[in-house]
Amino acid sequence: MFLQSIGLAVPARSFAQADVLQTLEKDPTFAGLTEKSRILLRKVLSGKNGIERRHLALDEVHEAFVFQPDAMMARFRRHAPELAGQAARQALTRARISPENIDALLVTTCTGYLCPGLSSYVAEILGLPASASLLDLVGQGCGAALPALDQAAALLDSGRARRILVACVEICSAASFLDDDPGVLISACLFGDGAAAALLGTAPPTSGPSVRFAGSSRHSAPEHREHLRFDHRQGLLRNLLSVEVPSLSARHARTVFDRACAAHGRRADELSGWIWHAGGREVLRALRREFGLTEKDTEPSSSVLRHHGNMSSPSCLFALDHALRNGVPDGIWWLASFGAGFSSYGTFLEVRR
Repeated sequence: MFLQSIGLAVPARSFAQADVLQTLEKDPTFAGLTEKSRILLRKVLSGKNGIERRHLALDEVHEAFVFQPDAMMARFRRHAPELAGQAARQALTRARISPENIDALLVTTCTGYLCPGLSSYVAEILGLPASASLLDLVGQGCGAALPALDQAAALLDSGRARRILVACVEICSAASFLDDDPGVLISACLFGDGAAAALLGTAPPTSGPSVRFAGSSRHSAPEHREHLRFDHRQGLLRNLLSVEVPSLSARHARTVFDRACAAHGRRADELSGWIWHAGGREVLRALRREFGLTEKDTEPSSSVLRHHGNMSSPSCLFALDHALRNGVPDGIWWLASFGAGFSSYGTFLEVRR
């Protein structure tokens, strides 16, 4: 399977962390938290946590603190199809492929639910053929891009499709919550909105870089599910995030990487690029320690985190796009994602420009 192109989309408005804090401090929700919680929010939003700005599907930042189920659902219903469609259309434009030549569309999300699924709306926006296969992967969390790519590879290998779009979209501002749980508070400071789409095919593109998917692996650890998952409270999604997430992310990423190396005859010293899900500053630090990497090695992910926050499933495709455009050397790369489950995924890429 070859990558033909990547398309990206974010909401028009972005908000500095300091602006979010300033608005939050004036909101009644803030006053309802404990003093310990208020101190934590001030520390995270005003400190150096690796995030400068986040794009959010809001007209004004105060809307982020209106925790009403109908308003949250309306935000997802409006912006998720729109952003996914924008990212997918950009991928098609970059590859110079028309919508009628797409055989299948896979859409991932965990921040909202529609029936029919998002794929129905995105296919309509793009004008895909009525015969195209439409698939929705819902609830895979931050790691969803990689299992979606695995499913695309299976469709291509089976001969049932020649060109496939994978779109990952999250409206995290439609899945936010505030209470005195530290993990919930950190989540409110961490996540942003965005979408990324990958156009995939059985042959390399006629122009631009050649990126071949060259062997994947995965690991599921349900015994660690409670460390990272969505809960439901007052009709809203509430993200549970424990302090163990950075170490668990690194540990399971190592398991996946070692398994992939054994299966595909690779070694770490062969790699010229490391592309990680931008899960957070502490997650990237834990990955650097586990794999003996430098800050330069994780710069594609750090850059995404700095400018967008953690966008959940689109993040690793944003990082891959950054790496392809910003001088990461050709050769063998490792693309990895992880998230709720606890789940972890990775794939080797053969990159030639």
